[in-house]
Amino acid sequence: MKRPTGSREDTIARFLAQHGHVTMRMTPLAQDASYRRYWRLDEGGQSAVLMDAPPPEDLSAFVRVAMHLAGLGLSVPVIRAIDLEAGLLLEEDLGDGIFSRIMTAANAVELFDAAVDVLVIIHRAPPPADLPAWGADEMTETALGTLFDWWWPASFGAPAPESARADVRAALRDILAPLRAGPSGFVHRDYFAGNLVWLPERAGPRRVGVLDFQSAAIGHPAYDVVSLVEDARRDIPAEIRAHVIARYLAARPELEAAAFRAACAVCAAQRHLRVAGQWVRLARRDDRPHYLAHGARTWGLLDNALRAPEVAPLARALDRWIPRERRGNPPDLPAGAP
Repeated sequence: MKRPTGSREDTIARFLAQHGHVTMRMTPLAQDASYRRYWRLDEGGQSAVLMDAPPPEDLSAFVRVAMHLAGLGLSVPVIRAIDLEAGLLLEEDLGDGIFSRIMTAANAVELFDAAVDVLVIIHRAPPPADLPAWGADEMTETALGTLFDWWWPASFGAPAPESARADVRAALRDILAPLRAGPSGFVHRDYFAGNLVWLPERAGPRRVGVLDFQSAAIGHPAYDVVSLVEDARRDIPAEIRAHVIARYLAARPELEAAAFRAACAVCAAQRHLRVAGQWVRLARRDDRPHYLAHGARTWGLLDNALRAPEVAPLARALDRWIPRERRGNPPDLPAGAP
């Protein structure tokens, strides 16, 4: 990641000066899969984080969701200054204790337990108004988009047949239809180890800092549970997956366990199908080939998800159109690096 240059650098400098940051060290932080960039500002031992989110990014959703989560007593970065038009935001620095960096075999259960407890709080609270929908229709179309608009032409060298898209669309609608009758509420949509920060000096649920929540929507809670335990960026043992789902269900006895587990199965299939194509889009459109390093794991997770009986229609559709030996990164794209 390079330091911003040209007119963007001038805009950032004016914003920082306006809020009292004139002389400081700027260190790039890890960039997520959007157009946003992050910088740690260090000034006399005091740190903050600058979010650089130029259009088409929109910071208003971030602000709205941050206020909601903070109102639930959870740890999210405190917003110190913002310029919505310029796409700049100055926020609290929650540190480097990202779950994905500090997790070991010795502390994994403690970290996952804390993450589940926070997720239960988020899911049980009434959501803020005006969140977009993340239901069966939206889940179907986003998966079709990454698979057929990006992965397919990169893999086969030609546009996908409309009959293939229609067949997979029908299968996705079939398996996702039961979600319409299930519980619905706030979903983070990217609730996984890379977006959680361990804050052991804080108490209770505030020990988990929650990041990257601006894509929050209204959907089925199983989606966030699957995001946590079937992480496309890292291997998670099967026993941890079982433990997390059991802990979540124990905390929410109002949910019917069998139906929730079935929802987890279909959410997993949709998510992995969508993300497998998303890695190709990031490589081709956004010049970020390093994400392809997660391709093999993502296709492996999809293969496992397709074994569930609730996902059989999608498994049959994919068998008709995508040979198993082709299920992976397109052959002409680099493997990427973690």
